Amino acid sequence: MRDWVRSSPGTHIWLLVIGITSLVIASASEGLGQFLVHRTSSNIHQLNEHPLPSLLISGFWIERPASFLLYVVMFELLHANVERWTGTTRWLLSVGGAHIAATLASQELVLLAIEGHRLPRSMTHVVDIGVSYGLAAAAGMLTYRLLPPWRYGYLAGVLVFFGIPLLTGATFTDFGHAIALTMGFAAWPLTPAAAEGLSSEEEEDGRDPAEPAAERPPGRDPDSRQER
Repeated sequence: MRDWVRSSPGTHIWLLVIGITSLVIASASEGLGQFLVHRTSSNIHQLNEHPLPSLLISGFWIERPASFLLYVVMFELLHANVERWTGTTRWLLSVGGAHIAATLASQELVLLAIEGHRLPRSMTHVVDIGVSYGLAAAAGMLTYRLLPPWRYGYLAGVLVFFGIPLLTGATFTDFGHAIALTMGFAAWPLTPAAAEGLSSEEEEDGRDPAEPAAERPPGRDPDSRQER
């Protein structure tokens, strides 16, 4: 267990912070709890007032502390495996970037709906906290970790899980999940599978990836391979 935690430190530090904030919410009065979730939300109002803090802090709170154990399971299945596989830096860039992009895009949709009179102006103060955007991105990246045929079954399950809400009365959160999942899929170049795929192609070409350009067999165009 110690080795598992050490191999995915970012995941477990994140979980520790969520555990602390969940205890704060659970022990707070109803009024204080509502104040905290609104103050730490990345809604339109908070993004206008405190853009950077609201983007970062909103990812460390969950609205229902009773769901914490479920998030522990999801973090261990998704985040921990992706972090162990890609490394902490690439994992953080991927899920952190997806959290920020999905938050900004989903709140932009809310703003457009308010301006088009399809949503009430009170939605500028909607509660928008949680870790689900990062989980969606990790779910997308984990697709490349699995080998066929398991990859295809997993991919189908992920698409169904996130696609059904999107097609049946989608909320701004459902759109955010779709954006984060897409960014997880797009993070392929950051995964070891991308580098392994390139090495395999080089081996199939019959040359050493570390071979200097001058020593490559004659007649081979050094620029014939596109950069990945």
